[in-house]
This record gives sequence, C-alpha cells and structure tokens, in this order.
Amino acid sequence: MHSTTILPEGYHETEHINLQTDKKTAAKVNAGAAILMIALFVLGHFAFCPIGTLYDSDDGLGYTLLRFGVLLIGYFAYIVLHELTHAAAMKLSGGTKTRFGFTGIYAYAGSEQDYFNKAAYIVIALAPLIIWGVIFTVPMILVPADWFWIFYFLQVGNIAGSAGDIYVTAKTLRMPPDVLIMDTGVEMFFYTN
Repeated sequence: MHSTTILPEGYHETEHINLQTDKKTAAKVNAGAAILMIALFVLGHFAFCPIGTLYDSDDGLGYTLLRFGVLLIGYFAYIVLHELTHAAAMKLSGGTKTRFGFTGIYAYAGSEQDYFNKAAYIVIALAPLIIWGVIFTVPMILVPADWFWIFYFLQVGNIAGSAGDIYVTAKTLRMPPDVLIMDTGVEMFFYTN
C-alpha cells in the first residue's frame, strides 16, 4: 500500500506542519534556501563559469534580452512543472485527487483525501528536485558558456525552491516506519498508530 483514503483504526495525528502559519519554521526554511542560493551562485561562478558570461557586452542587447526572456519564461514554467511533478508522483503512488493552488507565497499541489506511506511521501516530496535537477543539468553541460547561467539559475531555483520539500523529507525520515502523511499542499499531517 502506497496510499489510502481511509485512516486506519488506531492512527492519530502526531505532527502537523504548516509553513504558512508557522512563521518561525518558515523563516528557517527560507533562510536555508537563501544560504543555499548564495552558496550555489558562488560555486557556479568559481567552479563552473564566471557570471560575466551572462551579460557579456559583446552579445548585443537583443541577444542578452532573449536569454533573460528565456530565463523568465523558463522559471514561471518550472513553477508549474514542479507542482505537476508532485501531482504525478502522488498519482503514481495511488493518490486519488490532487488539488493545485497558490497562496501568495507558495504554489502547491496536494490532496485532502489521500494518506501516503513513508516511502511514497518521500518520493512525492523529492520528485521535482531530482527530476528537474537532472533535466536542468543536461543543458548546463551542453550549452555554450553564454547560456550556462540561464540554466544554472533555473537549477538554483529548483534546488532552493525545494527547501520546503527537503525540510518535510527530513521530518518524514525521522518518523516511524508505519507513518501515514496527508499533504494538502499547504499543510502536512503525520499520523501514527
């Protein structure tokens, strides 16, 4: 069983996460994401490709605007694709109905009727990070230097934007093996026997 729509007898809520209302935890997750972004930018500049290639004056304004346009459109598309990836993982784990939304801070995919087991939920939480991490790495390797940062920014957005997913995965890993998780998209409820 990867998921169920009926909470088994004897199960009760043991933990609840809401990054919308728990400002202290949200601040920690967002600070971790910001630190991660800075570290990745420094790594990208010194280990992979100097940031100056992003706005090299020899490119011409039109070419530079094209790359920034691709970045902007790519990032908004990625936000939608990130949530669709969560939804696909939910469906593959036996989820029955996924709901999408935007809170003003976070985009989300969730279910108000499915309880996922520990392994399935970890896959659901990390699927966008892993799948899009691979997808963005391929062009980073293949494109010319003046396009590297466009895909690297998308990769950084993928990694830092998955900070909440990483946080709930870390919480889930510390839960008992029989834990069931309901993720409404905004809130995560953990139930144990």
